[in-house]
Amino acid sequence: MQPPPLVLASRSPRRKQLLRQLGLKFDCIPSTVDEIIDGPATPEEHVTILAERKARDIGFKIPAGVILGADTIVVHDGEIIEKPVSEDDAVRILQRLSDQRHEVFTGYSLVEVPSWRILTTFEKTEVWFRALETDEIVSYVKSGSPMDKAGAYGIQDDFGAVFVRRIAGDYYNVVGLPLCSFYCSYRSFTKQEPKTDGF
Repeated sequence: MQPPPLVLASRSPRRKQLLRQLGLKFDCIPSTVDEIIDGPATPEEHVTILAERKARDIGFKIPAGVILGADTIVVHDGEIIEKPVSEDDAVRILQRLSDQRHEVFTGYSLVEVPSWRILTTFEKTEVWFRALETDEIVSYVKSGSPMDKAGAYGIQDDFGAVFVRRIAGDYYNVVGLPLCSFYCSYRSFTKQEPKTDGF
C-alpha cells in the first residue's frame, strides 16, 4: 500500500533538500501561522508547539495526506535566538555566539488527515563556535546568507560552516531537520492504519 502524500508545511530550501536526500516525493504548501507563543515556554515546548501548529494549519487546507511541520531555534545561555531582523542584528548574534557553546533545537510534527493522527517530537544538538574575527562576521553578513537562518548562520554549504569547531548530536538537526529521527518516525507513522471509531 502506498503511503499517503507527503506535504511540507515550509518554504525552507534546506528542508526541501533534506527530504529529497531521503528520496521522498512531496508537495510544498508553506504555513502562514503566527510563530509567536503566548506565555513562557521551554525550548522543547517552543519548537514542538510551532511545528505542530504549522502542520495542523495545512491539515485544514488539504483533503488527505501527511503534513510535516518543523521549527528550528538556537538557544544561548537559556535565551532563544531566532532569525536576525537586520544586518546589525545578525552581526550582534554572531558576536554573541563567537567562542561559545549553544544549542540547536528542531521540532517536527507529522499530522495525517483526515484521521488527524499526530506525532510530534524534537532533537537537540550542541554546537561550539571558534573565536570569530570581526571582518569574518561582517563579510558573512554582507553576503546575505545569515538573514533567513536561526542563529544567523548556516552549517551547510555555506561560509558559516567554518565558524563551527565541533558539534554533539545530529548534524542535520542544525541544518533544519534531524534526518535519522524524522526518517524513523515517518516510516513508522505511515505504516500505521488510520484509527476508526466504532470498530
